[in-house]
Amino acid sequence: MKRAKFHFLLYGALFLLFAACGGGKQSDVLPTALAPTITTQPFSQTVSLGQTATFYVRATGDGALSYQWKKNGSPISGARFTAYTTPPTTSGDSGAVFSVAITDASDRNVTSTSASLTLKDAVGRSQHFVDPVNGTDAGDGSASRPWRSLQDVVARQIETQTWEGSLPFVEGKKLVPVNSGAPVKAGDTVWLRTGDYGALAIQSAYNVAPITLAAEPGSVPRFSKVVVDSAQNWILRGLSVSPSYSANYSTNTIVTVENHSWRGPVSDIVIDEFEIFSVPNESVWTTAADWDTKAASAVNTSGARVLVRNCRIRNIDFGISMSGKDSRVEYNTIDGFCGDGLRGLGDDEVFEYNLVKNRRFVNDNHPDGFQSWSTGPGGVGTGVVKNITLRGNTFIAYENATIPFAGTLQGIGCFDGTYDGWIVENNIVITDHWHGISFYGASNTRIVNNTVLDLNAATQGTPWVAVTAHKNGTPSRNCVIRNNLTTTLNVSADASNAIVVDHNLVIPSNPVGYFVNASLRNLRLAPGSPAIDQGSATQAPLLDADQVPRPKGSAIDVGAYENVP
Repeated sequence: MKRAKFHFLLYGALFLLFAACGGGKQSDVLPTALAPTITTQPFSQTVSLGQTATFYVRATGDGALSYQWKKNGSPISGARFTAYTTPPTTSGDSGAVFSVAITDASDRNVTSTSASLTLKDAVGRSQHFVDPVNGTDAGDGSASRPWRSLQDVVARQIETQTWEGSLPFVEGKKLVPVNSGAPVKAGDTVWLRTGDYGALAIQSAYNVAPITLAAEPGSVPRFSKVVVDSAQNWILRGLSVSPSYSANYSTNTIVTVENHSWRGPVSDIVIDEFEIFSVPNESVWTTAADWDTKAASAVNTSGARVLVRNCRIRNIDFGISMSGKDSRVEYNTIDGFCGDGLRGLGDDEVFEYNLVKNRRFVNDNHPDGFQSWSTGPGGVGTGVVKNITLRGNTFIAYENATIPFAGTLQGIGCFDGTYDGWIVENNIVITDHWHGISFYGASNTRIVNNTVLDLNAATQGTPWVAVTAHKNGTPSRNCVIRNNLTTTLNVSADASNAIVVDHNLVIPSNPVGYFVNASLRNLRLAPGSPAIDQGSATQAPLLDADQVPRPKGSAIDVGAYENVP
């Protein structure tokens, strides 16, 4: 549903109000430092030989936290994030133990509990094949005799579980076996060969360990739609999904992972390396009305622990919307959209290293690169969205003003709080709208080392980093705004609300000497940039937007990138 948020005239009034407020009081008073605390421990995994396993941790603490995952007590090279995915497992990984050491800016640390990796014996059944062109209903799923219909495999050939008794689902029900003795079992992989598979629905299928449905190397399995609801432990990898593959084109959401009110909840789903688009080439949409009425939204998920990563998404309405707890969106590209690029509506979500670009101005919606809002008993804006991390994402309104229907884009727009415990770091926002990074009603939130640049000084407003009161008048509280490189800074800060504003740098209207090449959207710092060594290491992210380590215990650079000589 399109969601208009502000009228143009209201933006102008807010701009004048923020200008009167100024950039906020500079203060060295910091919130009380706390030692790292693990809020979600890693949990043990069971996968089949050759599959990967992903371990997660969630922690809070003083400023930026660093992570070092260990296998059997030894550090794993490069495993320095909140999640760690193993390489394809080998027999030597059976029984391995994984943990993570977490260190804060003051070198205090805590180590997680250990999580074990169990390998399920494949016994020759772990590999199955589906071929919609050369397969047959009489096949046995082997490489030489593949099955023909994946939907039939999901319905009849997979040993899984569902809720006992009749529907609807209610809390307290037990899971009971489905298709006992079927050839595909928990931990197995079903390889998909090139061809058209139609719409895929995975429903009422709870696996005790992940089952992987993946494109066979070199193959392009094509789907018109994918729906996963009332299910658990599924990995879907390498699918090409578009309503244009169907004779009956639809603008319904292309990929859905849904908690179903009748059939039951969904959790532990991976959507990996998908290609998702409404139409393969936008040139068939010659009018704004084509975009407005024919673009489908890409991904909408509402389950817990859903991971969407490495997807290539184009020519769509809304991009990726997440509302489930402990979910992640990472390393995706969204290129060409007319709604919001990303939406984060669930607690404990992480959005990392996504690229969102080339918004199309085709209706009266005010789209955001990233948007969030809370929902409570009183409706929108009356609840709290907790502990979302936005790290290393890039938002570009448009790369070239000559693309069809190029239009303004609000960068990171959080207008209907409250937003509690957020981390917003190392993001790059290039837009021609006032809202570069905006929080209306934030608490215990850190906005550090972001870069916000005006794309077009001739239209709309100069984009800002802004933290102000909730729309109901409640002040934002206990926030840190530091080391941001931005064209405008507007923060409602004073001693009463404990908002710290320091080491931010305002970019002049002509940023010559600041960036490697701003006209080509390369905002890495140029040699001699005024942003070099002007930041504070206190609560700064330990890696920059390129995942380059920042110097510890000394002056660091302002903005998302650390200069590398």
